[in-house]
Amino acid sequence: MEKIKLAIGSDHAGFRLKEHLKTYLENKTSLTDIGCFDENSVNYPEIAKKVAKKVASGECEKGIIICGSGLGVCITANKTKGIRAVTCSEPISAKLSRSHNDANILTLGERLIGQKMAEEIVDIWLSTPFEGGRHQTRVDMIEE
Repeated sequence: MEKIKLAIGSDHAGFRLKEHLKTYLENKTSLTDIGCFDENSVNYPEIAKKVAKKVASGECEKGIIICGSGLGVCITANKTKGIRAVTCSEPISAKLSRSHNDANILTLGERLIGQKMAEEIVDIWLSTPFEGGRHQTRVDMIEE
């Protein structure tokens, strides 16, 4: 079975969780690490834009972006056409974001959730299929 192509990135505030998730996901996905590559301060919009471009172009199927709250990178990623980024801090929103909204980028806040919760959110988000049907109509409206 072919592994999903996943772009992952973080700013300095999300670096430790990104590194943890890279290890956690290495056998489950084909990862492209967009950066950052240490805990030195970086501007989160630069990382978020790079992940969003990888997903929007089709080079990667989905993306995960991590910062302190998950919010700034979510706002930034959603400026890219074709991106439906969501911030999730618990599993139910992760599941619904995929099944109803066909979210293609997940954003997480390292300062808000622990590693185990992040693993659970990511597992559910990656394994939940889009339901289509009436939800497809709504996703199409978002894309307009």
